[in-house]
Amino acid sequence: MSQDSIRINSIDFKGSICDGPGIRTVIYLQGCNIHCVGCHNPQTWDMDKGYIISVEELFDKICRDSMYKRITISGGEPLNQKDAVYKLMSLLNTAGFDIALYTGFDLNDVPAYILKKLNYIKCGKYIESLRSTIIPYIGSSNQIFKVVNGGEINEK
Repeated sequence: MSQDSIRINSIDFKGSICDGPGIRTVIYLQGCNIHCVGCHNPQTWDMDKGYIISVEELFDKICRDSMYKRITISGGEPLNQKDAVYKLMSLLNTAGFDIALYTGFDLNDVPAYILKKLNYIKCGKYIESLRSTIIPYIGSSNQIFKVVNGGEINEK
């Protein structure tokens, strides 16, 4: 798939308080090759399901239908479509959106050009035996949720 189109599972315009700070619109991308045991979104794994939409059409839909200027891109695994995700994040940046990315990748495996477009990142594979319900914005205690400023991770 090109950077001009993206495969998504669904979009939650109702607003989530579990997927990053504030009330957020959540975009669930389709396709994941990590397949964490106990995954919250196994319906997003199949790379052939969901639907394909142009990045520009998705951006227009978000601008029109999102009640908040806060977006979380989740999955599936968003970095499986990193070129399209980058293009979408670039458009969202120009429109003033606050962007969080949820990935099962380790932080060191997230491209720097992606980090530069983010306000927040959640990294790490979900590990069912480390499940946590008390640490905000993560599913298991091995995962990290960090503030990102201009591509730099805020360690505070």
